[in-house]
Amino acid sequence: MTASTAGAAGATGAAAATVLPVGGASPYDVIVGHGVSARVVDLLGDAPTRVALVVGEPLRALAAPVLAALEERYAVTVLPVPDGESAKTVSTAAACWEALGEAGFTRSDAVVTFGGGATTDLGGFVAASWLRGVRVVHVPTTLLAMVDAAVGGKTGVNTGAGKNLVGAFHEPAGVLCDLALLASLPRAELVAGLGEVVKCGFIADPAILDLVEDAAVETILDPAGPVLRELVERAIAVKIDVVVGDLKEAGGSEATGGHPGREALNYGHTLAHAIERAEHYGIRHGEAVAIGCVYVAEVAYRVGLIDEATLTRHRSAFGRVGLPVGYAAAPFEDLLATMRVDKKSRGSRLRLIVLAQDGETLRPRVLAGPDEQVLVDAYAALAPGAPA
Repeated sequence: MTASTAGAAGATGAAAATVLPVGGASPYDVIVGHGVSARVVDLLGDAPTRVALVVGEPLRALAAPVLAALEERYAVTVLPVPDGESAKTVSTAAACWEALGEAGFTRSDAVVTFGGGATTDLGGFVAASWLRGVRVVHVPTTLLAMVDAAVGGKTGVNTGAGKNLVGAFHEPAGVLCDLALLASLPRAELVAGLGEVVKCGFIADPAILDLVEDAAVETILDPAGPVLRELVERAIAVKIDVVVGDLKEAGGSEATGGHPGREALNYGHTLAHAIERAEHYGIRHGEAVAIGCVYVAEVAYRVGLIDEATLTRHRSAFGRVGLPVGYAAAPFEDLLATMRVDKKSRGSRLRLIVLAQDGETLRPRVLAGPDEQVLVDAYAALAPGAPA
């Protein structure tokens, strides 16, 4: 993991901010630390005259310092949106577009998002689609958004057919991961955010798994402490490394068994998105991802790609921090129907991101067209009380 001298990776909560650069055609910085949301004006610069603040309705009070900083420099339009996945609709996006039009937003103006992953996805999509793209700066307020939604330029909304099926790639001008904002986050939300963090440990950075397995759980969940900060920085570094190599998810080949590029970040997500839809988005994304990762580990074990110890480690690593590792609340036939319209599918051919063992190294790869009985048996193994 590389970071600028503005702060050492894994430093204490009181240390200077860490700057993680994202390269590529539109480079930007992800800044991690305490109090860094105050830098939002620095990232926007002098070009904008108007700024839209897309903020989750319950977070308007928490966003007050950011709003005050913006109002000192720009004409600000506040766009409050519903909390959680209910915000990610075409109708909500359309209401934001109408507000931008009424305020006279031009291509030199900008959007700032302040909220969790759903707010980031929605606000990013509004910025990507307004005048075919205006600047956006993300200020994620949840652990999940910091390590996942805010980095990488994916934006989108949900439809009746599934999650994130409408969207665009639109890289931000910067991301401010203010760890101080996590202090007000409910414990369950912190735990859920670790689902994406542990996933990064399995697909790319085993040091994440070592931290999760060796540190006390209360230490892991302490927003002011060094362990959570290092986990955040490491997870972001994993995502940056993958995204820079394959921004628009064009890489990956099941024919050669090679690295699936950006699709690797979707490890566990095929079943996770199906579960979210089945639960009407009443389950937290990170919780669904944990279940989905255990599920694809079950699949990989059954087709001989990983050993039993790796399968067991999936259950123990996610379970240790309080994430669910089992599920049986929806018929598998219903889940499979949703999985077949997953973004990674090609025609009627289901494609899963799995891990393959190469000695002690785990490498992501595509498993295309898996045997349906394997899928059924793997799901049965998730039922509470099923043999481990």
